[in-house]
Amino acid sequence: MTPVIRPARPDDRAALSEICVLTADSGQDASALYSDPDYPGLVWSVPYLFFAPDHAFVLETGGKVVGYVVGAADTEAYEAQLDRDWYPQLARTYAGRTPEAKLDSNVLDKLTNPPKSDPEIMREYPAHMHINLLPEVQSGGWGRKMIETEMDSLRAAGVTGMHLGLGLRNERAFGFYQRVGLKELRRDDAIWMVIRF
Repeated sequence: MTPVIRPARPDDRAALSEICVLTADSGQDASALYSDPDYPGLVWSVPYLFFAPDHAFVLETGGKVVGYVVGAADTEAYEAQLDRDWYPQLARTYAGRTPEAKLDSNVLDKLTNPPKSDPEIMREYPAHMHINLLPEVQSGGWGRKMIETEMDSLRAAGVTGMHLGLGLRNERAFGFYQRVGLKELRRDDAIWMVIRF
């Protein structure tokens, strides 16, 4: 059955959460690195369903969601909204949790000290995105189609540029992003890549 790209819906939450943890280790399964499989999705996939739904898409085949691309046209405004309406409720829900697995603190720390994007990057590249596909659909051109769908939605919103960050070990993704038109801006705790529209 040929996969289809469609707008994401709130009922895709469980799928986005599962795909996020299955790809959170530089594209590999990170299940062993988190004591709660929901943790990575709380930061990197699920909130987009509720706070940036116009730029959230999934790849579905046979009724199963096998990939997603999410983003925000105005990163600064998106982060401000999460500070008001997302992280405070998560901090209450997960109050008292302590890190048990290797990467738990990467998420738990963000609930009380939410991440902020670099203002310098946002000035020229105000949008951002995240994409993850399960291995079964990683080599059929779907990654490119998903990113093109995301970039089309951002262009339609009047965005002039987009950025993304990826892990320093994720050279496979780095090569892929170069092939779809992104350029490396710099490297620090991540590889930062950008594109102008």
